[in-house]
Amino acid sequence: MWIVAIGWMYVVTLMAATETSVVAGLMTFLFYGMLPLSLVFYLTGAWRRGRARKREAQQATRGAGPKV
Repeated sequence: MWIVAIGWMYVVTLMAATETSVVAGLMTFLFYGMLPLSLVFYLTGAWRRGRARKREAQQATRGAGPKV
C-alpha cells in the first residue's frame, strides 16, 4: 500500500510542478494528491480500528471477572 501512495504522490508532485502558476500547483497537489490519499488511508484503516476496538472490548469483558 505504501509503495502505491509514494508513487501516486510522485506523479502528483510532477503534475503540480508543471502547472502555470504556484496557486494552480498547490491546488493540484492538494486536490489530486493529499485529499484522495487521506481518504484512502482513512477508509483502509477503518477495519483496523474496528478490530482493535473489538479486541479491547473482549479484553475488558475477560478482565471484569472476580478478582481474588
